[in-house]
Amino acid sequence: MKRISQTEENYLKAIFSVSENKGKAASTNEISKEIQISAASVTDMFKRLAEKGLIDYKKHKGVRLTEKGNRHATKLVRKHRLWEVFLVEKLNFDWGEVHDIAEELEHINSDELIDRLDKYLDHPKFDPHGDPIPDADGVFEVRAQILLSELALNKTGVVVGVQEHSPTFLEYLDRMKLGLGSSIIILEKFEFDQSIRVKIGKKEHTLTAKVAKNLFIQTQEK
Repeated sequence: MKRISQTEENYLKAIFSVSENKGKAASTNEISKEIQISAASVTDMFKRLAEKGLIDYKKHKGVRLTEKGNRHATKLVRKHRLWEVFLVEKLNFDWGEVHDIAEELEHINSDELIDRLDKYLDHPKFDPHGDPIPDADGVFEVRAQILLSELALNKTGVVVGVQEHSPTFLEYLDRMKLGLGSSIIILEKFEFDQSIRVKIGKKEHTLTAKVAKNLFIQTQEK
């Protein structure tokens, strides 16, 4: 197979990300927004990736990864998320700092290095943001989780992941002392703006609907 460039790899990962979240084909505009490139440039790249057998692309009908493209994208995701674990757990980076660094490291093309990294980290199943890390065969661990916005009144949940990875959002969560493993109880829901009053530890806070829709939790039955 022809060599896949870093730029092409970034497109494959973007298609994987958008398709994973939606559960269906990704549109040109969605990929344009994801990687901040013009729609015309995205269309040109789609044609190149299709010629390499990495995507199925039909104009106006969106794009999907082929089996070959999905294997390559999954491998990139595996490397990216393992590097994020390494940066946070071993080098003490903050979870809001590691994405851009991992973006560079994920393009190192050495299966041996990644296998050793995985073993060194004791085969983690999830990255610092709660995203699943595929194993060497591309298999993701599936867990039951819901958005905080879906948690019922007076129920308790534990934060297991974030849907939004922007540094500003993660910094906001840090200021709220709200991270993976945090326990949250829903005290009140406001119909006007869908904000919620919660108890985190011993303190009460009001969270916006946007925050509630970007936190994944697992419920705890009392």
